[in-house]
Amino acid sequence: MIEQTRLVLADDHPIFLSGLRTLLQLESDLEVVGEATTGTGALRLISEKRPDVAIVDISMPKLNGIALARRLSGDCPATRILMLTLHEERAYLQQALQAGVRGYVLKRSASGILVPAIRAIVTAGIFVDPAIAGRMFDSQSNGFTQPTREALAVDLTGREVEVLKLIAAGFTNKEIARRLGIGVKSVETFKARALDKLGLRNRADIVRYAILRGWLNEL
Repeated sequence: MIEQTRLVLADDHPIFLSGLRTLLQLESDLEVVGEATTGTGALRLISEKRPDVAIVDISMPKLNGIALARRLSGDCPATRILMLTLHEERAYLQQALQAGVRGYVLKRSASGILVPAIRAIVTAGIFVDPAIAGRMFDSQSNGFTQPTREALAVDLTGREVEVLKLIAAGFTNKEIARRLGIGVKSVETFKARALDKLGLRNRADIVRYAILRGWLNEL
């Protein structure tokens, strides 16, 4: 029997929501367990259903998708968030990654890449729509530290690399500690040392660095 990935959909456009449901129902390994048309409705539904993946729009009434993602990162850490949106601006992508979103797909790309994106983040990956992925590396990007050539040449220890890879994939410190068989404080130490060596500041920077390194393709 195929193990199904449970999904909740959240978008304030009923027609788009219906089309999305139809698209996903074609896949035998995906199951839509609930739908919401407002951010607060999505928060309640996701908290109740605890799906594997929540597919949400940024622009929703009562609670926008970015704020919803921040809430869910604390309230439902096991649910992976995939942002499906019209917004192509770099600022939205940055905010989404900083809020803990693991997937970012443009609505215009949904028919071709949404299903692969869902499967990628379920297997502990990060997925950014190829149409805008390059914008993550704009050196003028506000709020991000651009990895320098010197940073890319820095020698990290094996454990530091393991920790950064798992952080980029969206795992919490506790999950990383469990996977690597070390303490949470050790995870924090390896992370701090690596960030200091690389001159990076936060998780979004780590994701950018991991993509440059090709690490996310290895997970």
